[in-house]
Amino acid sequence: MRIGVLTAGGDCPGLNAVIRSVVHRALTGHGDEVIGFEDGFVGLLEGRYRPLGLNSVSGILARGGTILGSARLERGRLREAADNAEELCRQYGIDALIPIGGEGTLTAAKMLSDAGMPVVGVPKTIDNDISATDRTFGFDTAVMVATEAIDRLKTTAESHQRVMVVEVMGRHAGWIALESGMAGGAHGICIPERPFDPADLVAMVEERFARGKKFAVICVAEGAHPAEGTMDYGVGEVDKFGHERFTGIGTRLAVELEERLGKEARPVILGHVQRGGVPTAYDRVLANRFGWHAVEGVHKGAFGHMTALRGTQIEMVPLADAVVELKRVPDERMDEAESVF
Repeated sequence: MRIGVLTAGGDCPGLNAVIRSVVHRALTGHGDEVIGFEDGFVGLLEGRYRPLGLNSVSGILARGGTILGSARLERGRLREAADNAEELCRQYGIDALIPIGGEGTLTAAKMLSDAGMPVVGVPKTIDNDISATDRTFGFDTAVMVATEAIDRLKTTAESHQRVMVVEVMGRHAGWIALESGMAGGAHGICIPERPFDPADLVAMVEERFARGKKFAVICVAEGAHPAEGTMDYGVGEVDKFGHERFTGIGTRLAVELEERLGKEARPVILGHVQRGGVPTAYDRVLANRFGWHAVEGVHKGAFGHMTALRGTQIEMVPLADAVVELKRVPDERMDEAESVF
């Protein structure tokens, strides 16, 4: 068989591990040929691809980013790809396509599958918000980076008697903020699923100072927002890819807390540093397993499906299950976190 593979959407630790696993399993396990499309679906549309052999993926297991490159694609061009799905397969001589990406990529993969392209997806998002899988690779790395940042910021916050507001990724789901906040012992966690009242954060900081603790660290997801009427905070625009632009809750919250408390408050925006660098051992193993099972799915004809972690097993689930709704933090998980603030 001839298998195409691509990476789309935001980069993520573990992408190269998936590519490597796909190539190794396809070539050594089945005698397949693998080609890699450059810059995601853009390369698929523009005919930019290269053969991937064992030497092509040598030494990339621990590398961040993606050797194939990634790019977002406007919805109009995605429809163009779907309209020409069968012709694209004939043009490149591929028997299957393995796209690796998040909710947007898997939505595109479903469009291509519905249009007749044999597709087996691999879920990727550091936000861990794909509902059809218990875990996605990259999330563990992002949590580790954010946890280390909180650990480090505690010492400088204590030295200068400051409030530090650490903004982490999480557009619509607060998993990174929740788990890194708990692991790092943050004194407050704000997530998109539960609008916050800055007055509660002010009360928490004042109570800490009254006990002689002259600092506080608050972990906030980029998509977190205040409860209506509690704080001025604007809504961002939507970009050409359909993604909401957030207006900087970490910076805005730090300003608000400084004004209300009369104490120094500083924002720290981790941003894309969470996406880059070496993936953790957990993410490498999960990425390897996803790649292996994606190739097996191709040979079993499990088209229109994607790999998913269910408990400790990798299963094939319909792409449709991945794009119905986002996996968001349930109330009971936030209640657990609040108990240790």
